[in-house]
Amino acid sequence: MNSANRGHLAISINYETLPTQMSKELFIGLMSGTSVDGIDSSIVSFEDNKIEIVSSYYEECPKEIRENILTLCEGSKTSLKFLGETDIAVGKLFASVVDTHLKKSKIDSSSITAIGSHGQTVWHQPFGTHSFTMQLGSPSVISQKTGITTVSGFRQKDVANGGQGAPLTPVFHQEFFSKKDRDRAIINIGGMTNITLLPKTGTCSAYDIGAGNVLMDYWNLRERGTKYDKNGDWAATGQCNKKLLQEMLAEPYLKLSAPKSTGRELFNEAWLQKKISLCGGDLRAEDIQNTLSNFTSECIADAVRSFSKDLEIYVCGGGAHNTFLMKNLKANFDTIPVETTSKLGIEPDWVEAVAFAWMAKQTVQGKKLETKPFTGATKSCVLGGIYQGN
Repeated sequence: MNSANRGHLAISINYETLPTQMSKELFIGLMSGTSVDGIDSSIVSFEDNKIEIVSSYYEECPKEIRENILTLCEGSKTSLKFLGETDIAVGKLFASVVDTHLKKSKIDSSSITAIGSHGQTVWHQPFGTHSFTMQLGSPSVISQKTGITTVSGFRQKDVANGGQGAPLTPVFHQEFFSKKDRDRAIINIGGMTNITLLPKTGTCSAYDIGAGNVLMDYWNLRERGTKYDKNGDWAATGQCNKKLLQEMLAEPYLKLSAPKSTGRELFNEAWLQKKISLCGGDLRAEDIQNTLSNFTSECIADAVRSFSKDLEIYVCGGGAHNTFLMKNLKANFDTIPVETTSKLGIEPDWVEAVAFAWMAKQTVQGKKLETKPFTGATKSCVLGGIYQGN
């Protein structure tokens, strides 16, 4: 999620359904994505397999914790002490977010059945002999600080089951966003971009397309000293550099077949600087930002075109608020409608948090989820591990 693009929203409460929801089984979903800008928290009911969001809350990540997370994401030399302390610090932060959210919503912790915590990814290595994925935010700390049973380790369980560990939210998309008479594509533009392809008939599929906001955020911070390019306004002042765009589109990852997933391990400062150097390096900063926006939209367009020419496209994640990016994306499709998931009943900021609340429900109820079409897992399994509350 890109905090920039959500404005100053702190909490959203559905007061009309709150009294009713208090008598229902409630779950909390926690999401902190690749952008490392903050934590999304949603309190949700899934009675009769219908989504009712009681309350959603967002809190920015403290500067010191964010910097420590990004240091680990760089893959540079570190220590077990630093890794362990950061894991605990993130766990305490997540627990604090839950406590604040409950207080603001006037909901007692005893009303929550379970928390589903994705965790903060610091390294994702889905290929190789010893593939693994690492998320911080100790679930033991969350469960003991909040007193609420916490489900976590969703990605790790999928990797242990032969999958890529990501993307996982397509399981949720398939359950709630599929349509029997129309092809649909759900595009999540966070730090990375992933796509869920929901055909009206046949097997669903999903994968990480590539970079979403992460490179635009990096370049904006370097050149302008701010966390993000609000609405893509700075990018709009530049021009797309065709040579640079082609160098970006030549990235081998983009040609890999699904299932596939990626992260900051590939799309990072070094990757961008190498692409710029291949173009001589004498480029205007705003042109690079414009090109990065076009890179994200072009990758999405290529993925959609390979799926269907008659479909509906719905966007979620922080990128849904980037006006310039959305303009570029829509320009790639003349007759295909491009909307946000608001049209499907969930604001784009909260889709992932709601998804992990739902996954927590499946786990505590012992229900297996089929992730093979999305991650390549060998079989269905109960995702994550359960950490009992007080």
